[in-house]
Amino acid sequence: MQIHLVKSKIHRVTVTGADLNYIGSITIDEDLMDAANIFEGEKIQVVNNSNGERLETYAIPGARGSGEITLNGAAARKVSPGDILILMAYAIMTPEEAKNFKPKLVFPNERNLLN
Repeated sequence: MQIHLVKSKIHRVTVTGADLNYIGSITIDEDLMDAANIFEGEKIQVVNNSNGERLETYAIPGARGSGEITLNGAAARKVSPGDILILMAYAIMTPEEAKNFKPKLVFPNERNLLN
């Protein structure tokens, strides 16, 4: 048996942009991606605390230290700049692997930067 577990979580970031005309994805400050162990192209669940929307897309790196959190393509319709999000990625593992696994949890400041 294999189970899905939270592998990475960036808790309470603020949307800085929404670009409907981009191909698609979420642009995340690369410092945040590294801290959360999120890879370029990795599937991300986006939970919008401001309006209750949930969606899945993939991560692309934004400029380091920029605090950028931009939803692109169709996902841009699900957010507004200033919305508060939780970003999560999951891993599939055996129950034995899960017993010792610790997710990467990141809690940026109000400007989406690491403290």
